[in-house]
Amino acid sequence: MALAELKAQRVSQRHKDALVIGADQMLQCGGIWFDKPPDLDHARGHLIALRGKTHELLSAVCVVRDGEVLWRHLESAQLTMRPFSDAFIDEYLAAAGDAVCASVGAYQLEGRGAQLFSRIEGDYFTILGLPLLPLLGFLVNHGVVTA
Repeated sequence: MALAELKAQRVSQRHKDALVIGADQMLQCGGIWFDKPPDLDHARGHLIALRGKTHELLSAVCVVRDGEVLWRHLESAQLTMRPFSDAFIDEYLAAAGDAVCASVGAYQLEGRGAQLFSRIEGDYFTILGLPLLPLLGFLVNHGVVTA
């Protein structure tokens, strides 16, 4: 939540009177926090560490106007990776390329990354990194989006 708020606060300082949305996501598995991998070697390490296990994605969003937090929301999702082979990891990374380095956990569920999982519990948008439905609810209630 702190990172989502910080992002929104920084942008809010440059855009007076604007509603600014900030979001961030973190992944934890077995008490270990995972960041976005800096390169494909680290991405491979993340996938090896996560395979066959359930991890939790935490997605935070907040709305700020003129430096004041108007609303914040935190959601989580649990994802279980199947016990795939090292060869599958290599094929996956070769096909996905550097794009996996833009995602915490080294996967993108909306693409071939769905093949990594045996079970997913949680909202799809939360997994993508933005709890969109609660955010839309806030925006509708504040007249930003029409119902």
